[in-house]
Amino acid sequence: MADHDENVVWHSHVVTREQREQHHGHRGVVLWFTGLSGSGKSTVAGALEVALSQLGVNTYLLDGDNVRHGLCSDLGFSDADRKENIRRVGEVARLMVDAGLVVLTAFISPHRSERAMVRERLGEGRFIEVFVDTPLEVCETRDPKGLYKKARAGELRNFTGIDGVYEPPETPEIHLDGQQLVTNLTAQLLDLLRREDIIKS
Repeated sequence: MADHDENVVWHSHVVTREQREQHHGHRGVVLWFTGLSGSGKSTVAGALEVALSQLGVNTYLLDGDNVRHGLCSDLGFSDADRKENIRRVGEVARLMVDAGLVVLTAFISPHRSERAMVRERLGEGRFIEVFVDTPLEVCETRDPKGLYKKARAGELRNFTGIDGVYEPPETPEIHLDGQQLVTNLTAQLLDLLRREDIIKS
């Protein structure tokens, strides 16, 4: 492994991230949506992507289920596999930020250490932690995939919020009330992006 590492060298491209950002007209950044299953992460991230697209912002949405169809199809849901899932997604998001995109990711990502790992890899000002805070009982009522029902019946092990831990962010860049209207949450996120000078319009 050491020999392999020594022979792999990062290749710097002539076109820089700054040039790509200038071309796009906005900064590259990751909005990392975290919260329990059923909290509304994917719904809010999807609504924000639509709003950003209408403003001419170049985006990409990485969804937890979607990446498990390809990039992470070989992974299960053990703690080790969850960590690797987040590591891979973080690296893909980092490349997309280098391309000057606004990247939205919707992952439970239950452990603070994993979210901190992605933040560190992205660098200062490139990682926005979005905590979609929705009470467990509300998430269970929504249960769009029937996962809580399976977890309560003992059919799903290590399910976040039931028998698996969720560590909420301590100092997220933005704390959203997952019981509010999606339009309100989207507006709050757009305001943040404008305040941080990530988007202009």
